[in-house]
Amino acid sequence: MNEHERAELDRLLPAPARPELSADRHRLLRGHLMSEIRETKPARVRRGKFGWVAVPALAGGLALAMVLSGGGGDGSPKQEQQQAQGRTTGGTTLDAAPVAAVQLLTQAADTAAGKPDPKPGKKQFVYVESLVAFAGVNLATGESSVEKPHRRQIWLSVDGSQWGVLKEEGRGKASDPGNRKPGDTRPAPRTDGGEWVDPTTKPALNGPTYEYLTTLPTDPDALLKKIYAETKGQGRTPDQEAFTTIGDLLREQLAPPAVSAALYRAAAKIPGVSVVDDSVDASGRHGVAVAHVDGGVRSEWIFDPKTHEFLGERLVVVGEGSDLGKPGTVAGHSAVLGRAVTDQPGEEPKQKNA
Repeated sequence: MNEHERAELDRLLPAPARPELSADRHRLLRGHLMSEIRETKPARVRRGKFGWVAVPALAGGLALAMVLSGGGGDGSPKQEQQQAQGRTTGGTTLDAAPVAAVQLLTQAADTAAGKPDPKPGKKQFVYVESLVAFAGVNLATGESSVEKPHRRQIWLSVDGSQWGVLKEEGRGKASDPGNRKPGDTRPAPRTDGGEWVDPTTKPALNGPTYEYLTTLPTDPDALLKKIYAETKGQGRTPDQEAFTTIGDLLREQLAPPAVSAALYRAAAKIPGVSVVDDSVDASGRHGVAVAHVDGGVRSEWIFDPKTHEFLGERLVVVGEGSDLGKPGTVAGHSAVLGRAVTDQPGEEPKQKNA
């Protein structure tokens, strides 16, 4: 979980009530679509209306989508391996070589490499606009559901030295800086419904800035080696944590084209990546997805089937007995609508690129 995700959990969610959340509920609170279960204390949940617990499926605000495969399964390591190595059509895993995933990620890398380098200034801001949907859990029945997708905008400091801004439809309120003391440098509360995002004083793989991303290796092998080394001991498995970390780096950020391409090529080297022939993002766009299975849950990155542009993400349960719902239950999804560079946080860009 990066520092933006952690800060938003602290802002949104009050202390937990008993009983403690299950591992599957932890996954909802993980903070991104490429999530995994971390062996930590239960994340806090926010109480909503009518006895529901509104759980941000992404702690960073993005949503998770979860669809169980029609073939079911028990989520065992053997089954996960079979599913990870196959190709799925309509939720059913087919026997096929993982070369399909490598090919798709190579195409995505070529598309990313061909994009112009934004070369933002150190004092500018990376802007990302998305459609997101959140999961909720009914306290009485334990069933989960997803609200309608809504707009999310975030501005992040290029070098991490400045305060960013987060705006999210239906969740905005004036920022509360707390008890201000003499010399307090925190910004005054915003009046536009936006929330301040803390500066990133120590950028890292799990909390990057654009400037940090420019320092990453562009050789896929060197990049993947760095990811495995710096995430050692995190997540359920090293492979899933590497897949998750790359997803985090691609999600609400801009990166130099060579780095974005290297991230996709590095992902193609992670054992267990597979292809899902038809996936749908939060805006309803259909695409082909690269996926990785862990703990009976399939994490998907969705790409345009023709241009190989990144569209969005979703999470799919493929094992039986999930606390997140029955086969076919949707827990959330996201769709990236645009990225840009702005001079000020909260400033609407004149032109946005996906």
